[in-house]
Amino acid sequence: MILDRFRIDGKVAVVTGAGRGIGAATACALAEAGADVVISARSQDQLDEVAGRIEGAGRRAKTVAADLSDLDAVTGLVEAASNTFGRLDFVVNNVGGTMPMPLLDTSPEYLEEAFHFNVSTAHALVRAAAPVMLKTGESGAVVNITSLIGRVAGRGFLAYGTAKAALAHYTKLAARDLAPRIRVNAIAVGSAATSALQIVLSNDAMRTAMEEATPLRRIGDPDDIAATALFLASSAGSYITGKVIEVDGGLEGPSLDMGIPDLA
Repeated sequence: MILDRFRIDGKVAVVTGAGRGIGAATACALAEAGADVVISARSQDQLDEVAGRIEGAGRRAKTVAADLSDLDAVTGLVEAASNTFGRLDFVVNNVGGTMPMPLLDTSPEYLEEAFHFNVSTAHALVRAAAPVMLKTGESGAVVNITSLIGRVAGRGFLAYGTAKAALAHYTKLAARDLAPRIRVNAIAVGSAATSALQIVLSNDAMRTAMEEATPLRRIGDPDDIAATALFLASSAGSYITGKVIEVDGGLEGPSLDMGIPDLA
């Protein structure tokens, strides 16, 4: 049965930024497909809610409340997977994000911070996870969550877009280094209905403008991303590595103008 290729029974995943939004949806999708999941975010309350959903799907959850800008905390997730479940098969690097701002307000330090939070954290987890994945004697998979803004230009996104573009190319480079045992792919997300867009979603005019700018005429749902992550992690995606899958409703530019004026 072709649907069997989407099953990941008995596998173990680590999902970062899993307290809400895309990370939570992805952790639950992996659990529904058969995996036990280590989930991490800052808020224990959010993690407990997601863990309940994972357990409701009949799988086990390990919560790790941590600030994942701390690279030691990131690598500790691999130890949590090994100690709790005895193996690790999948990593979903979802933690990241950077507030937009004009170029002249973007200090070099802010740019470095964006790179650290969006790229260095992903590398720290992949580097720690790879030896543990290889010990299973089977194949592993990494899914990095990048962004539309990593491939298109829009005012205000210099730090965020640069970091996400770096993560997209990191995906291609890591895929070559880790082939053939570990596949590495990314999802370039467009506008998705997460807490990061709460201000937009609660404003009828802004929400409508974003929907009209998107060829599919809607804002994405976290489950749209989660379904793609499951595909890439499972054997359904076993012949895919080093690719960035665009899940963005057909966008070829930002769906929202930040309103940053020309320089005087």
